Amino acid sequence: MSAPAAAPRATRLTGRAAVLAVVMCAIALSLAYPVREYITQRKQIDALVAQQQVMLNQVKSLEQQQARLNQPKYIEQVAQQQLDMCFPHTTCYIVTGGRSQGPATARPPKAEPAPWYDKLWRSVQQADASPESPQTPEPQKSPAK
Repeated sequence: MSAPAAAPRATRLTGRAAVLAVVMCAIALSLAYPVREYITQRKQIDALVAQQQVMLNQVKSLEQQQARLNQPKYIEQVAQQQLDMCFPHTTCYIVTGGRSQGPATARPPKAEPAPWYDKLWRSVQQADASPESPQTPEPQKSPAK
């Protein structure tokens, strides 16, 4: 004698499962805002770290520049090159009109614009010489009465 086969039960939502689903949704909703704020703050921290690195590099370069400017030889070199200064009891020469030390390609000199009166005079001459100017008809003599 065999036991009767158990009929499969239809899946139903039990009270425990419903309470569990509500609790899980409440936890997910209560964590959504803090997680979003956490992600935003991490992005801000990363941006500030990158900005800090840039500023540290600027500080290093400024410290190097300050160290150079504290050296008397560098100050003398800058004074001679940029300010055309000479030491006492030395003869310095400045060559003008020579070749520039710039690039070898010579630029053509820029033509200066003509003065306003030259433009005015040319426009008057062009208007006078223009054959397209309208001809005024000659007055006709009216018949005498």
